[in-house]
Amino acid sequence: MKRLTTALATGILACMPLAAFAEDSSDPIVIPIHNWSSQIVMSHVVGQIFEEMGNNVEFVTTDSQAVYESVRLGDVTLEMEVWEGAFGASFRAALEKGGLHDAGDHNAVTREDWWYPMWTKDACPGLPSWEALNECAEIFATPETGDKGRYLDGPVDWLKHGQERVEALEMDFVVVNAGSAAALWAEIGAAEADKRPIVVFNWTPNFAEAVWPGEFVEFPEWVDGCDKDPSVGPNPNALYDCGNPAKGYMKKAAWDGMQEKWPAAYSTLTKISFTNAQIAQMAKLVDVDDYEPEEAAEIWLEENPDVWQPWLGNS
Repeated sequence: MKRLTTALATGILACMPLAAFAEDSSDPIVIPIHNWSSQIVMSHVVGQIFEEMGNNVEFVTTDSQAVYESVRLGDVTLEMEVWEGAFGASFRAALEKGGLHDAGDHNAVTREDWWYPMWTKDACPGLPSWEALNECAEIFATPETGDKGRYLDGPVDWLKHGQERVEALEMDFVVVNAGSAAALWAEIGAAEADKRPIVVFNWTPNFAEAVWPGEFVEFPEWVDGCDKDPSVGPNPNALYDCGNPAKGYMKKAAWDGMQEKWPAAYSTLTKISFTNAQIAQMAKLVDVDDYEPEEAAEIWLEENPDVWQPWLGNS
């Protein structure tokens, strides 16, 4: 934290009266940690800012779907990455119950879906069409999938509904779940050597888009209700027969009691807004440069004072 302390001491915080932050409770602001790099680093970036404002911060490992119930109940204080495609349903369900609220959008636009590196398109020229992908299914076959294609989905607890998609669209693919995000990157890296066609779960913002140029598979366009109402989408008898939102939001969520208990930190939270490029850089520091998340957060803060210093203050 030494570098961050120095940066703050010479920046905006040094020009502000300490009383500006005196109203915040001494109780810890509880920040959840999940299992993908950008969320972990971003959470530490925000936590380190809160700590330098004089707040106590505690990090807890939390399920990425159940976290919204935890925020609603005040067991954790906030969530920094509410992805529309992955967590929109859980977020909306918690909103309906009450106890948490939308604390503002990031500038980032999200997308998460089936994805392939560009060398795959050489073997299946009809891509990114999902129908063309299905016609090419046999080129993705492996010993474990027989004559069907292999699709590597995210970890089971990410709830990506790959199996439901395959069944709803009657695709000739077998869904295999990766054990972690690192397993997805390892799969792409291994296929790169001999340009083996692969299709995996991927998302943006993400460091991978700068390392391996690729494209998302274009499924039937997302329509609200595709995950709840079988009549929505091309298959009237199934859910998840649409792609995920192509231009999804990324929001922040906060416990309703945060503003009263930690007013200065809450004010800062509502101003925080990261771009796709900034989030990708955070992930790269861990996934490519091999820094620990806490170190990555320090480095990001040191290199980007013009981004985060304007978020400080009561205005």
